Amino acid sequence: MNPQKINDYSFLIEPTGSMLVPLKIFASDLLLEQMLTDKCIQQGMNVACLPGIQGWSIMMPDAHQGYGFSIGGVAAFDMSSGVISPGGIGFDINCGVRVVATSLQKQDLEGKMPALLDALFQAVPSGMGTDSTWLLTDDELEAILSRGAPYLVEQGIGSQQDLDCCEEGGFIEGANSSFVPRRAKSRGRKQIGTLGSGNHFLEVQYAHEIFDKETATRFGITSPDQVVLMIHCGSRGLGHEVASHFLRRMEEEYPELVAALPEKDLAYAPLDSVLGKEYYGAMCAAANFAFANRHYIAHKAHLIFQEFFEGVTFHTVYDVAHNIAKRETHVVDGEHKEVMVHRKGATRAFGPGRKELPEVYQETGQPVLIPGSMGTSSYVLVGTQDSMEKSFGSTAHGAGRCMSRYQAKQEFDGPQLQKDLLGQNIHLKTGSLRGVADEAPGAYKDVDEVVRVSDLAGIGKVVVKLKPLGVIKG
Repeated sequence: MNPQKINDYSFLIEPTGSMLVPLKIFASDLLLEQMLTDKCIQQGMNVACLPGIQGWSIMMPDAHQGYGFSIGGVAAFDMSSGVISPGGIGFDINCGVRVVATSLQKQDLEGKMPALLDALFQAVPSGMGTDSTWLLTDDELEAILSRGAPYLVEQGIGSQQDLDCCEEGGFIEGANSSFVPRRAKSRGRKQIGTLGSGNHFLEVQYAHEIFDKETATRFGITSPDQVVLMIHCGSRGLGHEVASHFLRRMEEEYPELVAALPEKDLAYAPLDSVLGKEYYGAMCAAANFAFANRHYIAHKAHLIFQEFFEGVTFHTVYDVAHNIAKRETHVVDGEHKEVMVHRKGATRAFGPGRKELPEVYQETGQPVLIPGSMGTSSYVLVGTQDSMEKSFGSTAHGAGRCMSRYQAKQEFDGPQLQKDLLGQNIHLKTGSLRGVADEAPGAYKDVDEVVRVSDLAGIGKVVVKLKPLGVIKG
């Protein structure tokens, strides 16, 4: 394993052994050095061996070791000869981000952040095992699994603008709730509108620096110090149960195939198989749940903001999925071809003119939302034509871990972390200061470097740099 340096932002490993395509790595020398400390590059090479893979196996600047695929991995598969793999999507199906621009300025929040965070913390349950205040009926759950966020808008929750500025309009066609396991539904019924734990968060931020004023204005971020809300969460226990259930079924149905894999979490089903189609239907349903989850959290946050700031408005910038497999058309070997693109810890970054984008973003390209870690910057980028040609319209999804959760808990102290953040005028609210230690900024790569590489590679151009004012963690 000896990645060949192509330029200051990319490396290549040519096919060797059973690899069917090259492995393309977007990274600087520093980020590549961090990738070499775990098994993520080997995982990228393993993905290059999967049947029907097209073009390249791709790793983003924030890539690190995951289950099966690396986190920060992208791969596209032929619809007839290719595969679908839960390990290429992740257990938290459609873990993603929504960014909402408000009509407030940073100074409007002075003296109010502690009380505002307390109210948001009460309105948006967080932490492992926490339940929603909305216990879904069977019919409500089925509607969310089938129709996602649009169902909530039909119930008077949120607006059409929220849907217009959401990937796929807030739901993915092809969902089939009958394939979602009973245990998954049982967990999901009481988790709508909740953050969960781990790296999920709700952050009150402000526009620290605007690099592309015209594009930022189109996105609804019109001035420095404008307050925005960033929500990072997914399908909660429902998505985890879907992934676990189908991984077990794939291991049972294809035992010889799984035995030959370098990692059992690479288990897959052929796209045109019954099992492959069932998993896709269940995955789409879980993705719809996640879109609805972020949508409902944003709605509840808006209600809280209205209690503190009369007349405040919310404008959804965008909502993107980070863990997903989707049918998309891309240029492969000079021809337009429908493929199944797996993005695991990667953001769709479509350039201008794609039919999937709302009218308001047809000229600019898609907003790309890249969260940092607690106390660091987050970013809004825009998709490019280069991303369509180089990475199946994909870019990084965040800072990416450089330290295991266990190691982080040994090195960082939750109460001290809270004090350090307060020293930067960043308020932290969490149900477990001990548990938040593994989310310390030091456990993550430098998000500024990740974004710099994405921008340099042209797979996402920087528009706005955001800074946190208050953080809610599970």
